[in-house]
Amino acid sequence: MPLGRGKIYWGSDFVGANGSAAVLGPDIEAFGVGTETYGTTVDESGGILALGTGSTDDDNAVLRAGPWAPRDGLMVVRARFKYSNVGCAVFVGFTETLDATTPVMPAEFATATMTYNGTGGMVGFNYDADGTTDDFRAVMGDGAAAVSDSAQGTRATATLTADRWFEVEVILNLDGTAECWLGHSGDVNSLNFNNLTLVKRFSTGTLLTTTDLFFACLMIEARSAAARTLEVDLFEGEAGRDWRF
Repeated sequence: MPLGRGKIYWGSDFVGANGSAAVLGPDIEAFGVGTETYGTTVDESGGILALGTGSTDDDNAVLRAGPWAPRDGLMVVRARFKYSNVGCAVFVGFTETLDATTPVMPAEFATATMTYNGTGGMVGFNYDADGTTDDFRAVMGDGAAAVSDSAQGTRATATLTADRWFEVEVILNLDGTAECWLGHSGDVNSLNFNNLTLVKRFSTGTLLTTTDLFFACLMIEARSAAARTLEVDLFEGEAGRDWRF
């Protein structure tokens, strides 16, 4: 939705969803690999989307908005969600490459190694049950490799328990630098935070290309032959228009 001079605000808090009918909003796409589902969590207030995967390993479900270019203005994606903390992976942030027919997780973590998929740029948070140590990790990559000083990602040292809400804010700046913020009702970096705290600012070395087009995305992928669910309270953000007059 365009609003104000040179700014676009988009997203949904999924109010109005009821029963099995999910309300995604006019500016959010939804798709996945396998038989994804879009339902509603009816025992919590405020409108909660229940985004589900199929029951085959590597099935996924995606919410996507955009694309936009950093050169046109500050880009922000915000999400509040909770997830099956067993047998799944989650990514939230910006990605240049995200095919709508067979979407692939932009970054994946297995054992102790982060893999950057696709040919385009990305920045955001990865959680992956295939890792030896479960955590959210801030990542930045481009051309199927880490850029800036991302390497294996920067751990949030978050407390991961079932039925806990997480809030994420990823900021992509006009100069290709980025910030990854995480908050939840527990520990981040061994400190007790209920609000967002900065996990990583990517500002050195090779950064993202400011003329590239990036999608905001939130996705969940199964890591076993069982359906997984991402409960989403909020998926929203802002970006610059490609004109300012």
